[in-house]
Amino acid sequence: MILDLYWARSESAVSETAKKYGSYCTKIAANILLNSEDAEECVNDTYQKAWESIPPQRPANLRAYLGRITRNLSLNRYKEQRTQKRGGDNIALIYSELEECIPASRNVEAEFDSGLVAGAINSFLKSLDRESRIVFVRRYWYADSIHAIAARFGMSESKVKSMLFRTRKKLRTHLENEGVIP
Repeated sequence: MILDLYWARSESAVSETAKKYGSYCTKIAANILLNSEDAEECVNDTYQKAWESIPPQRPANLRAYLGRITRNLSLNRYKEQRTQKRGGDNIALIYSELEECIPASRNVEAEFDSGLVAGAINSFLKSLDRESRIVFVRRYWYADSIHAIAARFGMSESKVKSMLFRTRKKLRTHLENEGVIP
């Protein structure tokens, strides 16, 4: 129904999007940026990007489409801030964890964004049990903290850490078998 509003170019499309998906998009942006004002700006930019891109695009899953826009905008803002401040935080930590899977001689951010790695990761995720897949995605897509994941699933932080460690190890093996990494 919301997509139909976009296609009709009804301005209520944005307000309906905000009502239904605002907290979802805000959570993604806040996890990456760790700043509510920056997160709010990224979410507003998400609505603008959606307005500009629908039509011609008609996403099959509006929630995932908005999530991807929010994540990409938030990561871009994070990179800009990091360039200015030269500081490290949650995203730097997450990428450093993924360097266990992709050798440090390659640029982890560029590799992760490339289609080849994304395809291999998607096939890997399909092979995981539901719990491991959700924990992995919460950490490396939504940028949830270890503490937040543990609280969400009623696990200890050490269990989450060990699950992520084992999953990254399996991912590395999978990427090697797929020929993505030597």
